[in-house]
Amino acid sequence: MKNVTLSLPDDLLRRSREYAQQHGTSLNELIRNLLKRQVSPNESDPIQKLKNNTQRLSIQTKDWKWNRADIYDRKVFS
Repeated sequence: MKNVTLSLPDDLLRRSREYAQQHGTSLNELIRNLLKRQVSPNESDPIQKLKNNTQRLSIQTKDWKWNRADIYDRKVFS
């Protein structure tokens, strides 16, 4: 793993250290996790996870089709 030097305003550094301590982590780990989420949004994006899971699922409904009236009448989801 490589080391990186960052320049931060004193107040931001102080608040970041406090935040990390309150959440039981180090400043290094906090920054690493924030960067991972930023550069790899698909791994932590709940909408993308839902899309991926939906594509993997295969639900067989035979000849049944969704019917708006049935749904609104609560026949389907009652």
